[in-house]
Amino acid sequence: MTHPENPETAPDPAGTAPPSGTPVQPAPGGARSTGSGFGRVLVLVYGIFAVSATARASIQLLRDWHEAPIAYGLSALAAVVYVVATVALARGSRTSRSVAWTAVSVELVGVLAVGAWSLLDPAAFPEATVWSDFGIGYGFVPLVLPVVGLTWLWRTRPPQTPSTEPKDLA
Repeated sequence: MTHPENPETAPDPAGTAPPSGTPVQPAPGGARSTGSGFGRVLVLVYGIFAVSATARASIQLLRDWHEAPIAYGLSALAAVVYVVATVALARGSRTSRSVAWTAVSVELVGVLAVGAWSLLDPAAFPEATVWSDFGIGYGFVPLVLPVVGLTWLWRTRPPQTPSTEPKDLA
């Protein structure tokens, strides 16, 4: 079965594809894959946060929802964001990169907003979330991770193709 987003299984009408099983390398200057190098580390860290935030939120929501509904609801939101970011970064297709940009941006806004809110109104957070106090409970990784993720997405973006439309100079 072929998948148009996956160059390894896409048909090759010109017959120039490498032999089956040979990994396809991106063109020089093209977008880098999350399947190697720093992208792989980034996906791993996001995956760890996805699993830990999901486990934490699940336990909090099932056992103690009534004690801190705002904090536990935000923990669940963080878990969803980490899962979406992990899957999108791991897939690496054009659509997935767009989803990753959105998820990681939401993560950054979330950690900044919840971090500030938890410092300005501690009574609203009788229990901590992943993003409380800018992620202090996790060594500030929740604050740094979206900055690293957005930087990586920017640095590995596909090259822009020049438009074939004539430009109106008038």
